[in-house]
Amino acid sequence: MIKVKEVIVCEGRYDKDTLSQVFDAIIVETGGFGVFNDSEKLDLLRKLAQVRGLIILTDSDGAGFQIRGYLKGAIDPSLVKHAYIPDVPGRERRKKMASKAGMLGVEGMRPEVLIEALRRAGATFEGEEKTAHGAGEINAAVLYELGLSGHPGSGDRRVALLKSLGLPEKLHGAALRDVLSALYTRKELSERLKALDAPQQ
Repeated sequence: MIKVKEVIVCEGRYDKDTLSQVFDAIIVETGGFGVFNDSEKLDLLRKLAQVRGLIILTDSDGAGFQIRGYLKGAIDPSLVKHAYIPDVPGRERRKKMASKAGMLGVEGMRPEVLIEALRRAGATFEGEEKTAHGAGEINAAVLYELGLSGHPGSGDRRVALLKSLGLPEKLHGAALRDVLSALYTRKELSERLKALDAPQQ
C-alpha cells in the first residue's frame, strides 16, 4: 500500500473500494451527483483541502467531468490537484453492460494505472521525492502554436496527443491547458507531437 498525504476524492463506493486496496489515504466519495446538494460534504471537503490538500479522481466520462468541474468551482483551486485516468475500453466485472461511453471507470483500473495517475497529478507519496511538474508554460497561445486549437484538424490532433499521453480524450479548454501545463514543458509537448506526426514505419 502506498501512503498518500492528500485526501483522494472519488465518485462512489466501488471506486473507493478499489482505491483503498492500493493507497493508504483518506478517501472520500462524492456519492456521484449527490455532492451537488450536500452542503455538509462540501464543507468537509473544503476543510480537508485546507489541512491535507485534495486529489480529485473521477471517471473520464461526462458525469465525472461534471462532478470535477463542480468541485473545481467550489473549492480553492490552489488546494486541489487533478488526477486523470486514461480512456480504456471495457466493462467492470460487477456490471452486466459497459458504460454508455464503453470505457472503464476508476474501479476498473489496474493498480499501476491508478498509481501513475496520482503520480502525474503531483501526489505526495511517503518515501518518494515529489514528482517534477511542467514549468507552467502551456497557455492558449502555445496550444494554438502547437496546432492543438484554432486550426482545421486541431480536435483530431488533440485526441491523438491525449491518447498517446494516457489522458482522457474529453479534456479540453481550461482543463486541457491546466493539465498539460502541470505535467509537461512546451518542449516535451512539441517533441511528442513531432513523434506523432512522423510517418509510421
